[in-house]
Amino acid sequence: MLFIDVDGVISLFGFPPHSPPPGRFQLVDGIAHYLSATAGEHLRALSARYESVWCTGWEEKAGEHLPHALDLPTSYPHLTFARNPGRVHAHWKLDEIEAYAGARPLAWIDDAHDEECHAWASAREQAGAPTLLVTTAPADGLTAVHVATLTAWADAVPPGAA
Repeated sequence: MLFIDVDGVISLFGFPPHSPPPGRFQLVDGIAHYLSATAGEHLRALSARYESVWCTGWEEKAGEHLPHALDLPTSYPHLTFARNPGRVHAHWKLDEIEAYAGARPLAWIDDAHDEECHAWASAREQAGAPTLLVTTAPADGLTAVHVATLTAWADAVPPGAA
């Protein structure tokens, strides 16, 4: 499974205004987002190896807006997050990712992995659930290097793992 954040992965920010990365602005519910020019290509390449899931505060809006904007052949399911997740000092997405994935192998692309995310991933690994965190820089988003890492990892996960 591949859990995909949007802001900082597909919708880029923090780049110098005088030298933006390749991409374009897209209005989503009246808010301008700068979409990476290569994100769609990268996600299409990864779809051959992964079951993709939107893992973003955009929730259903990702499926409503991004397949067309990124030229994706289909939409992906999305996670819905509790407005008050209740975890003290933990990343707000962890409970929903865990509930959706169970013990299945998963990779998660996000620009905001914290210590709790790494501890959670390590615990999953120790329990026999292959887990990979891929952290992006919000000004660059998902890159070819990330795609190569994700592809190599997916190819190395033993069949039938978890």
